[in-house]
Amino acid sequence: MTSATPVIEIRDLHKSYGDLEVIRGVSITANRGQVVSLIGSSGSGKSTLLRCANLLEHSQQGEIVFDGEPVSWKGAGLARRPADARQVTRIRTNLSMVFQQFNLWAHMTVLQNVMEAPVTVLKRDPAEVEAKARDYLAKVGIGDKADVYPAQMSGGQQQRAAIARALCMEPQALLFDEPTSALDPELEQEVVRVIRALAEEGRTMIIVTHDMQMAADVSDHVVFLHQGKIEEEGTPARVFGMAQSERLQGFLNARQAL
Repeated sequence: MTSATPVIEIRDLHKSYGDLEVIRGVSITANRGQVVSLIGSSGSGKSTLLRCANLLEHSQQGEIVFDGEPVSWKGAGLARRPADARQVTRIRTNLSMVFQQFNLWAHMTVLQNVMEAPVTVLKRDPAEVEAKARDYLAKVGIGDKADVYPAQMSGGQQQRAAIARALCMEPQALLFDEPTSALDPELEQEVVRVIRALAEEGRTMIIVTHDMQMAADVSDHVVFLHQGKIEEEGTPARVFGMAQSERLQGFLNARQAL
């Protein structure tokens, strides 16, 4: 696909859990090299939307298009599922996700954690993967932790290991689900610095975050979700400096008061 083709397009997406509709007709585009941040109160649908984009959750209506290729579906409504398992695997390997709770394997060293998916899923040469894994660990500032286990590291170091693991898949886009919310402020800044550096490199990212300063600093586009719908969106300057809706103004005021 050309560089003008968006990496991720979400069109009129709806997601329900039984009778509860949590995503109500959301459309989002992440172009190549663009950082899109999703902000909003707890329960607004941010993390669910991210999981739908990565096909970890099944949406009931709307389209998800990855690098110009629409996801194929079978069934309808709550029975709708992706129709092609190989397509799902291909998309997921190109959309690496970094979770709030790190999700590192406790019985593996940090290096083994970072190498696991490229070797077992992508069938890449272990020696080549190891060299890249060490490079990515150095990139996120924990090159000296390659041979230790996750339990021997701080939360900030574990999250940076999770980012190195995502990078080692060499994906077309990175998806971050509240990457700093489980960390205390000092450790949070370690992770923010890494994400800021990735943004400066021009990596495509969608970030669900409670950190308004980070969203303002690294984003090209900010989306404010409220009750499963886009209430307001635009550049960081527009969203944070010229909020139009009362709901967004109230949300930002509440965040500043914390």
